Amino acid sequence: MLGNGEMVARLVLAGAMGSVVGFERERLLWAAGLRTHMLVCVGACLFMIVSAFGFSDVLGQKDVVLDPSRVAAQVVSGIGFLGAGTILLRGEVVKGLTTAASLWAVAAIGLAVGGGLYVAGIAATVLVVGILAGVKPLEDRWRDRLHTRSLQLTVKAGCLSIETLQEVTGERASRVRQFVVRPGEADGQEEVTIAFVRLSQTSVAAIAERLRQNPNVVKVRLGSDL
Repeated sequence: MLGNGEMVARLVLAGAMGSVVGFERERLLWAAGLRTHMLVCVGACLFMIVSAFGFSDVLGQKDVVLDPSRVAAQVVSGIGFLGAGTILLRGEVVKGLTTAASLWAVAAIGLAVGGGLYVAGIAATVLVVGILAGVKPLEDRWRDRLHTRSLQLTVKAGCLSIETLQEVTGERASRVRQFVVRPGEADGQEEVTIAFVRLSQTSVAAIAERLRQNPNVVKVRLGSDL
């Protein structure tokens, strides 16, 4: 049977690990923040303790057979209702999947600590925090480069060609997805739309600045991301 001191220590450690993950979510002002992650981790740890040691007094009786993993197994599936509550549909964009996954992860951490697997619990905590805080900037940069960005130009008629654009963009010329020329509202002018793929906002802004220096370009406007 697990001693009272060891039992309390496991619950406190689970709460501490849950707080580390919860703080990262709290920093981003998500509904499931510090307290939620701590409660999930402590609750999962307690479930594991109950599952592993809570029925030891009846195991010695005749014809009594229990599966010590049964209660813990229900945590894996039962945590889903709490994770579903953090997922929101805003327009056509789903938000909260990462927070739902972090709740699921801290439940696993709680189970590990409750089962006495301290090294696994600590390692999982470090990995989860690293994924939440460290990978996000890399993910944002990658997504930023995948956007299709456009420039809207007003130019003098016949003065902006593909060759001119290639000179301005240089090595980024291969990122041009569309080059559309239409008659302008004023006589002697044309409206040009240039779409770029896999270019950051900073790179597109630099190209726009070079185009503004061209005397044949009347106006340059940054279009919306696609």
